[in-house]
Amino acid sequence: MKKKDKKLSLGAKAAVFKALAHPTRLQIVEKLAEGEQCVCVLLEMFDIDFSTISRHLSVLKNAGIVVADKQGKNVYYSLKCPCLLDMCDCLDKVLGK
Repeated sequence: MKKKDKKLSLGAKAAVFKALAHPTRLQIVEKLAEGEQCVCVLLEMFDIDFSTISRHLSVLKNAGIVVADKQGKNVYYSLKCPCLLDMCDCLDKVLGK
């Protein structure tokens, strides 16, 4: 891999970790591990307004962690990067959770 390509790859990985660096976004990822979810379901999980949940989903989408699928008036999100769940399980074991 060329030095420039490696730097770009490391930047993309750093963006994923940065996107996961918020408890609400980690909870969203864990909920999406159960399968595709409507934004309306995610809204019910948190005591935050629509614009805040939308911002969190946008960060996850821009980092390549989730994908959105608009179906009528509803938007459904699913994990694009399910291997993150393995990493979360590993962290739970290391942290003794």
